[in-house]
Amino acid sequence: MEQLLVHCANAIEANDATLAQQLLWVLHNIAPPDGDSNQRLTAACLHALITRASRTGSCKMLAVAAARADADLSLHTHRFSAVDLASFVDLTPWHRFGYSAANAAIAEAVEGFPVVHIVDLSTTHCMQIPTLIDLLAARPEGPPILRLTVPSPMTTAAMPPPILGLSYDELGARLVNFARSRNVVMEFRVIPSNPADAFETLIEQLRVQQLVSEGEALIVNCQMMLHYIPDEAAFAISSSMSMSSLISLRAMFLKALRCLEPTLVTLVDEDADFTAGDVVGRLRAAFNYLWIPYDAVDTFLPKGSEQRRWYEAGVRWKIENVIAHEGLERVERLESKGSWAQRMRAAGFRGVGFGEEAAGEVKAMLGEHSAGGGLKREEEDLVLTWKGHNVVFATAWVPS
Repeated sequence: MEQLLVHCANAIEANDATLAQQLLWVLHNIAPPDGDSNQRLTAACLHALITRASRTGSCKMLAVAAARADADLSLHTHRFSAVDLASFVDLTPWHRFGYSAANAAIAEAVEGFPVVHIVDLSTTHCMQIPTLIDLLAARPEGPPILRLTVPSPMTTAAMPPPILGLSYDELGARLVNFARSRNVVMEFRVIPSNPADAFETLIEQLRVQQLVSEGEALIVNCQMMLHYIPDEAAFAISSSMSMSSLISLRAMFLKALRCLEPTLVTLVDEDADFTAGDVVGRLRAAFNYLWIPYDAVDTFLPKGSEQRRWYEAGVRWKIENVIAHEGLERVERLESKGSWAQRMRAAGFRGVGFGEEAAGEVKAMLGEHSAGGGLKREEEDLVLTWKGHNVVFATAWVPS
């Protein structure tokens, strides 16, 4: 199926409508969108290729197929209540793995600090924070004052799933009330900022605040968010500049972060590489990584369930963004753990790894899910696996 998709992508890129239509017919027949996990993955990739053809103007006769295939796009914009989202992210271990590892590292790093400032850069709208509040509330020396700063969510068009159906002001009020119920004094602040400009406004606000803040632990918690900062190739394509003449927004962000002298930076993301400049390279990368969520959902959720439709819609959104979009519209630009480690070291950070307590927390979490998920150590880092394949990595960093 992967090879047929590659042939189809090459035909579309070459504007060979006859061959593309023949391959589409074959793929439509062998990959129904409600088939097994491999068939559903193939159907999603096929839909993305059709969308790409309609967007770029190649194979114009495929536009009708694109319009017909768009019937399921409304699923991409499902808006979750806070309670539903909390349940949704708990369905699979992908997010909980990062939460467990990061929270354990954060709790250890802030021991003895009277004030803890968490900058939460997360795609799941602070769903990690209640568990962290519980951890801090149980400190032997008593809970710290907790300051939570978050960037405002991206615009709906560019926002990756899941999408929260309430304002951040309301979300913040609920978190403050939850903290109060645990005897934790908490402040919540939203700063208009987003990854498109490497969180420039957020970094500046943190820099200003740091001038008047003494004795607080600054924690920057990055949960599957940093790959939405445009990489070098995004600007090379959008501005027709050579790669060598560009300043990397990712490098700028990490260096600005280093200048803040954070107590700890946690970096959790998917362990894949979607940065290839050609669509065939990205198609292969997506096919060989995103089979995992399709395979896993067969274990975690019954066929036909509403949560399963929401979950797979999120995977389809990712596939479509990787394959059908270019330039700054292509926001799903995952890099591997090794690439992020190189960036962190170049910016002046060193890895600190995770202790046995953090590994124990993750193992306990995995025990609550069905078989298939595993945990391994790679140097100082923790990696969540599915049937032996890397899925998500967790790393922890301090200024070197």
